Amino acid sequence: MCLEVNIKCSCGNKEVAFNLRDGILTPEVILKVYCPECSKEVTFNSETMIRDRDWIIEYDIEIARFLLTGKRGISPYKVTPEFVFDEGYAAWKETYPGELKEIEGEKAKIVKLLEEDPKSYFQTIKEWAIARANKLKAEGWRKAQKM
Repeated sequence: MCLEVNIKCSCGNKEVAFNLRDGILTPEVILKVYCPECSKEVTFNSETMIRDRDWIIEYDIEIARFLLTGKRGISPYKVTPEFVFDEGYAAWKETYPGELKEIEGEKAKIVKLLEEDPKSYFQTIKEWAIARANKLKAEGWRKAQKM
């Protein structure tokens, strides 16, 4: 079971949703989130932070290590910001912040096809999903790299 948590970025202009995989980590593991605007002012620390394009997430890596070592038996040396994010223990709910809202219109047009021509719908949605995944990979979004 995943726990969803919403967090405002450091400047307060954006709010993003995170999933905490299997409910192992607590919301306190995410210290700060920096949107593309407020991340410009941040000194990046690779020991506690991860960069996903222009966004930065700062983790309390000690809490993450404690919880993942105790509940999952994961070596504390393996628990890095990259591990926490890439394995989904504390990562965006979406592929990137704002994705669901951004694709609403595109998906609505394709879903209309379902009523008109189901065969065309399945082909179109498949092509759209593949093209979208390739676009997000090329843009460098971390979660897209696993698609």
